[in-house]
Amino acid sequence: MLPIHVTVWDGQAGRGDQVILVHGTMTWGLASFAHQQPLARHRRILLVDRRGFGASPDTDRSDYDVDADDIVGLMDRPSHLVGHSYGGVVAMLAAAGRPDRVSSLALIEPSALAVAAGQPVVAAALEANRRHVAASRSMSAEEYLRAAYRGSAEPVPEPFEFALRAAETALRERPCWEATVPVDGIRRTGYPKLVLAGTWETAPAEYRAAAGDALVATARTVAERIGAHFHQVAGADHSPHRQHPDEVNRLLLDLWEQADGSCA
Repeated sequence: MLPIHVTVWDGQAGRGDQVILVHGTMTWGLASFAHQQPLARHRRILLVDRRGFGASPDTDRSDYDVDADDIVGLMDRPSHLVGHSYGGVVAMLAAAGRPDRVSSLALIEPSALAVAAGQPVVAAALEANRRHVAASRSMSAEEYLRAAYRGSAEPVPEPFEFALRAAETALRERPCWEATVPVDGIRRTGYPKLVLAGTWETAPAEYRAAAGDALVATARTVAERIGAHFHQVAGADHSPHRQHPDEVNRLLLDLWEQADGSCA
């Protein structure tokens, strides 16, 4: 029995390698990737709920290493990995754990800040994140949820009970910016890679200053370090796959077709 809940979109079973979608924090599979369901016309898609999120079992503490092991457990065949935010870190760790099963790797604003910690804007964000984590320990889950979406252009996802549970788990999760990501090993692999970020120009100024500039710098650095194509989605901030799904879905399909060609 799987330790996590997985929704399967199987519109084209057997056509091409499977796709595994890994969500970030404060969300769950369906809430994060609902706009990617049309891609099931082209590939079999596994939509993951990380431990403590969505319909997956509770956990004492969400941990990116445990999450990565869960993803590796789903890679019983060649797999395209797609990870957003915290899920981008998980996807990279899973890719490093089973490189022989990775068909392609797509990262959407991966929160791997440690990879770009040498940049001042990222170093400042890391320090702010540490202060935020320390301060949030006294918050209730609902207070944390409201604070997380304050300044964001996106509403709190529904159902509210799932969003509140996501906040409870996020309060206990191991910060993904602590992860040591083996970027050099990922770079040496031959599968195609893509890193996406928003341009953030439409985001509220406070939100962009607190998160956007550091996340874009991190995404760009991760792309350079792993040998990925870097693309910014105009008019998007931290969730381009939700804000501009047509563009992102096209880019993902192109990546998967590129992987098919490289294996032909």
